[in-house]
Amino acid sequence: MTNIKNWDVEDTTFWESTGKKIANRNLWISIPSLLMGFAIWLMWGIITVQMSNLGFPFKTEELFTLTAIAGLSGATLRIPASFFIRIAGGRNTIFLTTALLMIPALGTGLALQDKDTPLLTFQILALLSGIGGGNFACSMSNISTFFPKRLQGTALGLNAGLGNFGVTTMQILIPLVMTMGVFGVLGGDSLPLAKDSGWILGKITAGTQTWIQNAGLVWLVFLIPLAFFGFLGMNNLLPISPNAGGTLMAFLKILWLYGLALSTAAFGLYLYLPAPSGLGLLNMWIALPLTIILTLGVMKMAAFGEMKTNINNQFAIFKNKHTWSMTILYIVTFGSFIGFSMALPLSINVIFGNTHVFDATTQAWVHAKNPNAIPVFAYAWIGPFVGALIRPLGGWISDKVGGSIVTQVISVVMVAASAYAGYIMMQAYQSATPEIYFNQFLITFVVLFAATGIGNGSTFRTVGVIFDRLQAGPVLGWTSAVAAYGSFIAPVVIGDQIKAGSPENAMYGFAIFYALCLILNWWFYLRSGSEIKNP
Repeated sequence: MTNIKNWDVEDTTFWESTGKKIANRNLWISIPSLLMGFAIWLMWGIITVQMSNLGFPFKTEELFTLTAIAGLSGATLRIPASFFIRIAGGRNTIFLTTALLMIPALGTGLALQDKDTPLLTFQILALLSGIGGGNFACSMSNISTFFPKRLQGTALGLNAGLGNFGVTTMQILIPLVMTMGVFGVLGGDSLPLAKDSGWILGKITAGTQTWIQNAGLVWLVFLIPLAFFGFLGMNNLLPISPNAGGTLMAFLKILWLYGLALSTAAFGLYLYLPAPSGLGLLNMWIALPLTIILTLGVMKMAAFGEMKTNINNQFAIFKNKHTWSMTILYIVTFGSFIGFSMALPLSINVIFGNTHVFDATTQAWVHAKNPNAIPVFAYAWIGPFVGALIRPLGGWISDKVGGSIVTQVISVVMVAASAYAGYIMMQAYQSATPEIYFNQFLITFVVLFAATGIGNGSTFRTVGVIFDRLQAGPVLGWTSAVAAYGSFIAPVVIGDQIKAGSPENAMYGFAIFYALCLILNWWFYLRSGSEIKNP
């Protein structure tokens, strides 16, 4: 039965006899669908490195616009996606949003077969890749409705944690499939590497034939069957989505709201990106809130029929102060996870891929290619892998001891690890042999990723405690939307500080932010006089 009329998982008898089986089936279809979303959203971080290695005729800063566009688009699309379950139903939403990923996957595979493809084409595809980022909000919102509160930490931890493996899957699989013509004549011709590249096991030398288009095409192998399973195997919960309407009407609502958000994301990017890609009128700290406000405003004004009523009802979450406190705390965890995932490859490439020698004559640092450079693709995946792997553990522990206690502990760890990471980056960026600092750098970031992974589970558990079932889903979606802007902020902040010669300042700034959030978490949820004790 696609549409389920009666759903009360807080009733132990109903849960054991009926609810558990249905909930678990929806969870295990949701997880790989979410994994695909993460992989396609963040694939430009790897693709752009290989485009440079293959000699695509774009400047470095033009290539970096692709990761920026995908990052901002994915975060912005989470805003409408947080409302999809309520207005369109879980099964309808997960099927369509997963199927839509075929557009950027196929488009990217075709565009990468020709070095003469215009930059604008790649920028449009990066914008559409943001659909994968948006899907997280509706996926988590959906799963939160299927499980009783006592199990939500574990269920959401599994969905998000294993879904987050899309980052690691992408970082390992894309370099691998680019080494072979896995699709034969259907996949197009190969291109020779102009510069050395690599994969998980080490370096690939210049001149090697490479099928970069496989970075997009490979996802179709998974997306086609996943869309099939989502359509036939998932369910709409009518108590949660009473006015979803028929399947086609639900699809229309999703496409309409995603189209609106893509438009506002494109507008915000046009104001932010430098010429010739944009106008370069606004800095990041103005462009991001402007995009968020525009998206919310356009959604509210352009919604129609019953959808408008439902959206207005869901906007009630913004009147609750805990929506805002949990948004900030989720930036600490998921915002850091996704931001560092995007920024780490660039940091390794710039800091450890070059030697750094101070020229006393010019009083300037001279950066030259490091003969002992660290292969980016061999190590960039490790931190995100650990963060995703440990995330379900964070949800499980939080179910046992309380989400806010776990958040407090990991915040302390993140303050210390961020400060030390900054110190190590400073040492390496002022060294003729930066590679000697790499092991410390990698271990420190693995600790950071592990803390973010555990914290991802704990903050979601706290949301499940604070909010009722109707509001928890939209709050989960909203907090994840704002935190996802970390995928845009962290690479820009770290990149700017690297360019300024002071990468440590970025990490010191993050440490200060984490310390402030530690105080916020204690004030709202742990101090003796707090309104909500968790525990």
